[in-house]
Amino acid sequence: MAKGILFADEKKGMVSSMAQRVRIADIAEELGVSSTTVSNVIHGKTKKISDATVKRVQELLEERQYIPSMAGILLSQNDSRIVGVVVNDHIKYEGKVLEDAFVASSINALMFELERNGYFMMVKATTDWNEVVRLASMWNMDGMVLIGFCDADYEKLREKMHIPFVVYDGYFENNKKICNITIDNFDGGRQVGEYLYRMGHRRVLCVSDNYVCVDKERIDGCGAGLQAGTLDFLQVPMQKEARRHFYEIHLQMILRHTAMFVVSDVYAMELMHFLQEQEISVPKDISIVGFDNIRLCENSYPRLTTVGQDASRRASAAVKALQELKDGTGEAAVRMLPVHLVIRDSVREEKDHE
Repeated sequence: MAKGILFADEKKGMVSSMAQRVRIADIAEELGVSSTTVSNVIHGKTKKISDATVKRVQELLEERQYIPSMAGILLSQNDSRIVGVVVNDHIKYEGKVLEDAFVASSINALMFELERNGYFMMVKATTDWNEVVRLASMWNMDGMVLIGFCDADYEKLREKMHIPFVVYDGYFENNKKICNITIDNFDGGRQVGEYLYRMGHRRVLCVSDNYVCVDKERIDGCGAGLQAGTLDFLQVPMQKEARRHFYEIHLQMILRHTAMFVVSDVYAMELMHFLQEQEISVPKDISIVGFDNIRLCENSYPRLTTVGQDASRRASAAVKALQELKDGTGEAAVRMLPVHLVIRDSVREEKDHE
């Protein structure tokens, strides 16, 4: 009879029993074999074990409802099937990086794509690239997907890690033998600029918390597409409360423009809400375009015009790249995916342009 732990049921005045977890040593003792033999059967290492012994062990494991430690099994194999997804917990996320719509969408798409290809996903948020190295080593990972780190961090990781990894939206002066799964940010901005120009807008304000790397590409693209008129740039704080105060101070400057290109949907909807609180109508008084096409765009009021990127397509490209890098059939290179303008209700036609 299995040993058990007793629990009192206060409602029924009864005593119930829950069997302890069966150990490998218990199975080995009952069959008269070594713990190593039982462990080898569990992990599929049966070349040197007779078929009869394998059958006896398997039958008793099933009878005793033995539950193996999945982590132990994976870590003991050369092919762990674990892929780490590490996100830079940047200060702008204010401790809520996994709640960010773009990050959440990326992780969701990666989870399903990895599962479809027989992998397990492990998620980590950190600002320290050294933790990425430790994580990869500790869990015997097959590969990693890195989101949001900077150029210098990727270089250090390439030197320290010996497993394949791919980067989301890395920005490098040259490839440096790092696989970068990115989107055509410049073309996305260009599509916005061309659309606003067609709609008659000649005074456009670009809004971002920086003017480097990805955001710079989007803003520069908007300028190229706008063709004529004025394109201004407003750099906002990274903290939410500070941004609101910033908008209050710069409200009159904002309203000197007929349209805004906000280079993330989260900032775009936040700004749209602020303007509405000031009784400024979007798009009647000012038009707004975002970037990313997160799900909330469809439910905002007005529905947000934005640039769409395909999270599932990017996840598929990332997993394929990891497999190719591991097999030696692929190379570290930039893999740029297209984007498209999603026209909704937040832009009006400006008929009084010169």
